[in-house]
Amino acid sequence: MARANQNMNPQLQAKEGDTVKVHYTARFVDGTVFDSSIMREPLEFTIGEGLLIPGFEKAVIGMHPGESKTEQISAEQAYGPHRDDMVLDVDRSQFPPGLEPEIGQQLQIRQANGLITDVTVTEIHDSRVTLDANHPLAGKDLIFDIQLIEIE
Repeated sequence: MARANQNMNPQLQAKEGDTVKVHYTARFVDGTVFDSSIMREPLEFTIGEGLLIPGFEKAVIGMHPGESKTEQISAEQAYGPHRDDMVLDVDRSQFPPGLEPEIGQQLQIRQANGLITDVTVTEIHDSRVTLDANHPLAGKDLIFDIQLIEIE
């Protein structure tokens, strides 16, 4: 974990219940960046509300304003493991007329209980289409460069 400790108030540390602003860069273990707030407004959230992945919230706890760190977050503390039970094969005849599925296409399906689920087309065969309801980042360890800008 690399830390840059400039302009820190040692009395002020992020804790559960605090609303904070952070800049972050998110990348895969191979170094490929997939998201960053650097060219946008900082991300604002309240620690403990559960709106972000658990590992990210835990990484911010204890940081001081102005502090930066790099944190590797396991798949279990990010978007969870990739679950095979969330992958299903659907007969092409169940698709609406005129809809030609493409690999990578995002769709929504209505489950038997009436709930809507987001899925991604992952395979296309002559008579069947494979849909994956896992989050696209499920099963992946992630690395975040985090800078705590402010505690409100």
